[in-house]
Amino acid sequence: MKQDLSSRFLQFAKECEDSSPLYEYLSTQIAQDIVLQNVAAQVPAGQPVPNMLFASVHYLLMGQDDELRSYYPTFTKTPLPVENSLLPFKQFVLKNHKLLMMLFRTRLVQTNEVRRCAYMYPIFTEIYEEQGKPLALLEIGTSAGLQLGVDQYNYLYNDEIWVRNTPNLLTITSTNLGNPLPNSIHTPPVVKTRIGADLNPINLKIGKELKWLQALIWPEHHDRRKMLVEAAQVVNNLEIQFVRGDAIEKLEDLCASISEDEQIVVFHTHVANQIPRDKREELITKLKTISKDRPLYHCYNNLFDANLHQDFLVDGIVNEKRVMEPADGHARWFSWVD
Repeated sequence: MKQDLSSRFLQFAKECEDSSPLYEYLSTQIAQDIVLQNVAAQVPAGQPVPNMLFASVHYLLMGQDDELRSYYPTFTKTPLPVENSLLPFKQFVLKNHKLLMMLFRTRLVQTNEVRRCAYMYPIFTEIYEEQGKPLALLEIGTSAGLQLGVDQYNYLYNDEIWVRNTPNLLTITSTNLGNPLPNSIHTPPVVKTRIGADLNPINLKIGKELKWLQALIWPEHHDRRKMLVEAAQVVNNLEIQFVRGDAIEKLEDLCASISEDEQIVVFHTHVANQIPRDKREELITKLKTISKDRPLYHCYNNLFDANLHQDFLVDGIVNEKRVMEPADGHARWFSWVD
């Protein structure tokens, strides 16, 4: 078990390279620290251990005046060198052991990265242009539903291509490394139905819920925290049907509730890797069954590989429409494919 934890923290350190010096350093140290590994081992099965540990510490730090805050760019413009952060981190973890255990039991790693709309938006605009009818967006693992507001945000691609959809403050920036984006991006899709299913939907109107999402964001990522707050203001004013429970089990009933005048688009990002393989296969089977009555789109990644997929299902057959190389985990860049 300890060897497995060590490997997971070393892998997380690689994910943090050039993105979070603090978490990169702490991860490499935790991979060698038995005491901290013993704490991390209490994270429930199925949850990403490093993410949960760091988010829980971050969350508690938001309400405590502790020396450890001096190493977090979240709390200071002049953080102390990360190389000196292990001891205060370890002391904080041990001092707050009971509170951390409570968070491990009651919280889930539900990072809701609104910037991922940057690569979903072109897909949805193209679907809307092709089908010529309003979209019904159904998101599996929706968390707080930020991506369900995809049509309500503005976009800036490659620092030169502006998409101004609304007077809302949020402008999502990202770099497209692939083929030119479709012209459809300049016509926002009409979205009539928004359904977000999750084992534990997050209500952003509750302060501590928003605080948890902020804690999941890495300390150096100020722009992500800013976008989260701005997206929350947008989503709180949208009509979204949040559904608590197993999205795959409820999928057929949810699709049946959607008007025939709408084009169903089932989507999910960075969620399927946490779903058991047999349930992932069940998802595909159910989508095929639904498509025998009405065609639908399935847009996703991390189902059976890390690529971004856009499938069109009709008459029980999956038609692969687009496969894009894996995008940056926080959607700072992606590679569009015609």
